[in-house]
Amino acid sequence: MTIYHIALRTDWADAQAAGQYHVSTRGVTVEQEGFIHASTAGQVEGVANRYYADVAAEDLVLLVIDPERLTAPLKYDPVPGAAEPFPHIYGPLNVDAVTGTVELRRDAGGRYVFEG
Repeated sequence: MTIYHIALRTDWADAQAAGQYHVSTRGVTVEQEGFIHASTAGQVEGVANRYYADVAAEDLVLLVIDPERLTAPLKYDPVPGAAEPFPHIYGPLNVDAVTGTVELRRDAGGRYVFEG
């Protein structure tokens, strides 16, 4: 099953040049957090609107990740208050596990929407 990660466009560009992505979430590295936050298709909108509502859509990119290509372990962990566990990547994200990117967009009310 495909998983997703919301990235700042500049962080993703840096990762493409380096070969690995090290950002767990906004301003926090995988080395600091212990894992990279990811989402299932049904979790993307909630994450985008909760943690990235103040970021312009053009500054974000949604990474489409094939779990079979990951070199770091993937675990689904329970998150307090969440109905379903979230996927977490326990190490840097190898850029060749990213099979594509999706532009995030907002609806007429300003909320991020994703039809995964």
